[in-house]
Formats: sequence, C-alpha cells, structure tokens
Amino acid sequence: MADDDADDRLFFKEAIEKSKIRTKLSIFNDGQELMDYLLLPNVVLPEIVFLDLNMPKKNGMQCLREIRENEKVKHLCVAIYSTSSSERDIEATFVNGANIYINKPNTFDDLVKAIEKVLRINWQYQTSSLNRDTFLLRIH
Repeated sequence: MADDDADDRLFFKEAIEKSKIRTKLSIFNDGQELMDYLLLPNVVLPEIVFLDLNMPKKNGMQCLREIRENEKVKHLCVAIYSTSSSERDIEATFVNGANIYINKPNTFDDLVKAIEKVLRINWQYQTSSLNRDTFLLRIH
C-alpha cells in the first residue's frame, strides 16, 4: 500500500488487521518508495497493490503507468485507493489499466468492508469481465 498520509496508512493497517483475511501488508510513504521496492531483484511481489493517487515524488498515476509498462510487475492487480471521486481520475485510471477504484471510505467499518471485498475478488474473473460498472467499488 502506498499513501503519503500517515493517518490514512494507520487507518488502512488497522482495517487490514481487523479484517478476517490473513494478509501480509507492506506500507510505503510515496510512489517512489513503492516502485523502488517492486523493482528490487528477488523481491516477493504482492498479489495486489493499493495506490493513492495524490502523492509527492511519484503519484499513483505515474506508478500505475510504470507498473503496466514493466514486464516484471505488469501482471499485478492494482487497486486505486483515493479520496478523489473525479470522473476524470476514475476514467484515467481505468484506461491506464487499474483493476479497481476505491473511494476512501468515511468510516472505519466501511474501510474494513472495502478491503475484505477487494481481497476476496477472484481477479482472474474480475479482470476478464472488467467494465466501468465493476471498476468502481461501492460499499453500502
């Protein structure tokens, strides 16, 4: 997970811990840290990357493009995790190959639900049937 906001990182970490799904979480303060890690030789790659859009050094869109252009990591599932609900941002991340778009929930319980839902997705099926309706995750 890459996010420059310390509170959001902590909130996310606590939600992962509360979720009922066993998960190993690595947290990065910005996109540059994330990309440096992903491109290390012999690194164990994650199954999914949660990416904030608005970060210093390297933003989420830059990371997404680099991931999709790099043979080593282009297969990774990428979940955009952002406060932005801008149609332009949602469309741009969809076009650039993100797998799902999550608006940062307002409550802790909704965040836990969102994380559990994303971690339970069958990505092979999700990716083959990806469209605008399944791209934006909605928690009710």
